[in-house]
Amino acid sequence: MVLNYIWFAFFAIAFVIALCRLVFLNDTTVFPELMNATFEMAKKGFEVSIGLAGALTLWLGLMRIGEHAGLINVLARAVSPFFRRIFPDIPKDHPALGFILLNFSANMLGLDNAASPLGLNAMQSLQELNPKKDTASNSMIMFLVINTAGLTIIPVSVMAFRAQAGAHNPADIFIPSIIGTGISALSGLLIVAIWQKLNLFKPVVYGSILAFAGALAGMLWYFHFLPEEKIATVSAVVSSVVLLSVIMLFLTAGMIKKVNVYDSFIQGAKDGFVTAVKIIPYAVAMLVGIGVFRASGGLGMITDGIAWLAIHAGLDTAFIPALPTGLMKPFSGPGARGLMIETMKLYGADSFAGKAVCVIQGSTDTTFYTIGLYYGSIGVKKIRYTAGAGIIVDMIGIAAAIWLAYLFF
Repeated sequence: MVLNYIWFAFFAIAFVIALCRLVFLNDTTVFPELMNATFEMAKKGFEVSIGLAGALTLWLGLMRIGEHAGLINVLARAVSPFFRRIFPDIPKDHPALGFILLNFSANMLGLDNAASPLGLNAMQSLQELNPKKDTASNSMIMFLVINTAGLTIIPVSVMAFRAQAGAHNPADIFIPSIIGTGISALSGLLIVAIWQKLNLFKPVVYGSILAFAGALAGMLWYFHFLPEEKIATVSAVVSSVVLLSVIMLFLTAGMIKKVNVYDSFIQGAKDGFVTAVKIIPYAVAMLVGIGVFRASGGLGMITDGIAWLAIHAGLDTAFIPALPTGLMKPFSGPGARGLMIETMKLYGADSFAGKAVCVIQGSTDTTFYTIGLYYGSIGVKKIRYTAGAGIIVDMIGIAAAIWLAYLFF
């Protein structure tokens, strides 16, 4: 029901804005632009879904090998003490815990091609436990909100775009981005925990959080003393080594357990292709709504309104050029990426706006697209408070990113 209102709102607001532009500004281009955006984003939604088919086929095939070899259960038992506190509806040692861990790990390493298939696999596993198949469960909401917080500790793609834009030190956004995404993820965990009345004041919970914070601090310390020109290279190599190591681990475990790895892979791969086809309508619907809203000028009006408020409040307005990326990020990853690149081209990669926009890009993720994609893949229509919690986390992440940009740059 929430998605129903959100999707309608995109079109209704876009239509009203376009009508006002036509009547009061005599802008005869606005409605053709909206129609072009409709068809363009419909094509984009189809391409994104089909583009996921290869990755879904690969990773769901590998996950099936991992299940048959018992690795998923091993992972589930390893994270059960902590995950059972934040996912109390998931039975102890259930495979869903292992899938969630793999998805979070892929996100943290910036492995986009692996993260989405693993996330979809986790959602399918959670749906098996869901008593109301058309309604989001508490575990699904917790998983999705943390997911949309964009917990990425190695922002390889952002650093690569900064290098292409001619930044003197492409990795200068590394530390503030990690802090920003950490704030987003922690706020997502706390907001949903409060909503679901979970008690997080248990040794295993804050012990795990402290352990993660310690590991993060150690990584920051290592990269701090690494030569600037090597940070992006080391990050990319580490990510690739981890990814290939996981693949080899699954295949090796399968062979040791005498699993027919080829047949297991084919079984899972077939599910991956079916899932890719199933999500096409949901991806098209969400991207078309977002595209129409953006083409109408709605995003620009919000940005202008915030700029007006900042000016009249006597605040520094250097962050305003980076704001469109932050406002676009909850709706569209590619759209936010395009605005980030555009901002760096216009103001310079080493300008305050150029750095701030990259910290924003590294601190949040695409809430509405992820909600539409993940829930659409399992047929959930009643998403409850997922969107509300996700948007709150996005706003916290954007505000934290802007604050960090002022603090560091």
